[in-house]
Amino acid sequence: MIEAVVFDLDGVLVDSEQVWDEVREALVRERGGRWHERAQADMMGMSSVEWSRYLHEELGLAEAPEALNDEVVRRMLDRYREELPLIDGAVAAVERLAARFPLALASSSNRPLIDAVLASAGLAGAFRATVSSEEVAHGKPAPDVFLEAARRLGVAAERCAAIEDSGNGLRAAHAAGMRVIALPNRHYPPAADALALADAVAGSLDELSPELVAAR
Repeated sequence: MIEAVVFDLDGVLVDSEQVWDEVREALVRERGGRWHERAQADMMGMSSVEWSRYLHEELGLAEAPEALNDEVVRRMLDRYREELPLIDGAVAAVERLAARFPLALASSSNRPLIDAVLASAGLAGAFRATVSSEEVAHGKPAPDVFLEAARRLGVAAERCAAIEDSGNGLRAAHAAGMRVIALPNRHYPPAADALALADAVAGSLDELSPELVAAR
């Protein structure tokens, strides 16, 4: 029986994966790094500790990872202040599921970005727990962020459903033992092997119903 729902943020509630991509690519090119076509896919799902180290070590930026992390977060917050890329149906989907289940959020975004998005969207009160992958040992596809979300909810992971859009997110939720609901990212669709891990696939947030989440 499903007792709780854990949402991802980027690509599920906010259409932000391409914003991350644009911000990090611009930073790399401005500062003389080595951007390449695999960079976006490599960093999707990484924690801030992991992707800031990747910018430094793999893409050749001279600044320390901590400084790179701070600069990317600053630029992301600026973009969100200009326009929050909230996905159509996000607020309604969260409210619909919150009426039946306790909710958590398990995101690769940094804590300031999570808090800014939820506050701007008026959704902060809908989630009983929120977890950033910077608060756990490993980012997605490791299950750590989902397991921590379940722990903070006080619900066994196998009694949680996870809503995810990316390949690494789907892998992470599956590894945590949760029921996996895929909402495939239209900009960066998950690979077939990752999508095959989903227990159900929704075409849009409008399709996220308590019945779909709870079905076994």
